Amino acid sequence: MQKQYFISIVLDRRRIKKDGTFPVRLRVFMPETKKQKLYNTVFSFTEKDFKNIWESGKVKREYRDLKAELFAIETRAEKIAKDLPTFTFEDFERLMFGSTGTKRNVAFFFNKIIEDFTKKGSISTAKGYNDAYNCISRYAKGKDLNFKDITVSFLEGFEKFCIDEENKSITTVSMYTRNLRAVFNRAITEKVISNEVYPFGKNKYKIKTSAKVKKALTADEVKILFEGTPKTPEQEQAKAFWFFSYLCNGMNVKDIIELRCKDVDDEKITFVRSKTEKTTSDVKAIEVYLNDYSRKVIKDYGTECQSPNDYIFPVLTKGMSSEVQRQKKLNFISFINDNFDKYAKDLGFKEKITTYWARHTFSTVAINKGMSIEFVGEALGHTDIKTTMNYFKGFEKDSKKKITDLLLDFQ
Repeated sequence: MQKQYFISIVLDRRRIKKDGTFPVRLRVFMPETKKQKLYNTVFSFTEKDFKNIWESGKVKREYRDLKAELFAIETRAEKIAKDLPTFTFEDFERLMFGSTGTKRNVAFFFNKIIEDFTKKGSISTAKGYNDAYNCISRYAKGKDLNFKDITVSFLEGFEKFCIDEENKSITTVSMYTRNLRAVFNRAITEKVISNEVYPFGKNKYKIKTSAKVKKALTADEVKILFEGTPKTPEQEQAKAFWFFSYLCNGMNVKDIIELRCKDVDDEKITFVRSKTEKTTSDVKAIEVYLNDYSRKVIKDYGTECQSPNDYIFPVLTKGMSSEVQRQKKLNFISFINDNFDKYAKDLGFKEKITTYWARHTFSTVAINKGMSIEFVGEALGHTDIKTTMNYFKGFEKDSKKKITDLLLDFQ
């Protein structure tokens, strides 16, 4: 089989420079089409020096560094060409020189990912990417960014811009930069750019993480909330759904809203986390066993099933667009949070206790009651035990001290 390309370092003798030297080029030749391209380097030599540096078998000491630099250019070009499934000058130039063109730049891949998530109905995720790109664009003052423009220095400046000028939190900055990292990964996978322009990782830009304490209640606090009496029907409903989330392994309210009749029987709920389903190829169903309270919530606030695909709770209806569904979910979560907050405040709680607390409260109470990290991780639907470990790592000091005390509790 004929080789698709030949790569070499050559002295371009077609034009002599004012200093008597000739430019050194990277030559790429395709024998099938008999087409060649010469790419600039920073080097230029006389014919004699080029022969001594590049063409001579034995290189003098003063020329060794120069030869090493030329050899590095040739080696990199050979590797990039070899890794291409089918060699083309366009693909080679993108990977060798970072020239993505206006159609395959940062904006192109952001738009591509936003479009993909929108088609899948992941409107919130699509909006997150859109917000990230808009913020990056503001920092770049509207410049049409190529991947080679996003350097470690650029990212450090972007982080400072977000915090100092746009008053963004570290959590928001990390979300935006994770989205940008995903854009880079997509471009690398599609062989639009090479790994060498990747600005993230060891000795490069490290995405910041927030060390916020996970919001979780103690068992005693849960008891107070469970035994309290709401003052209004809205507070009663908010309490019901907060405890439904807590008792159903800390199920996210978005997943509660999406439950269908086929997911529930008298004994248990079997569901797949919406977040996992859209981000993980190895999807695992979670089983949640019902108790009298959670069954009563379904009876009091659920709808009568007419078909297996009917929604259990009347928040969503068939035929709603993804954008309308997203807004309905947000409205319902806000309804629970606002009314449960009023209920909790009446019982003496000072912080706003949201649905987010229900998930972490389930985790910390389960662990403090002696459940293993593996059990809690499976109950939460985590695909990696490290995620569960991070949950516990963020719990408040009292929770950590309790689990330590349990190690010597042999009763």
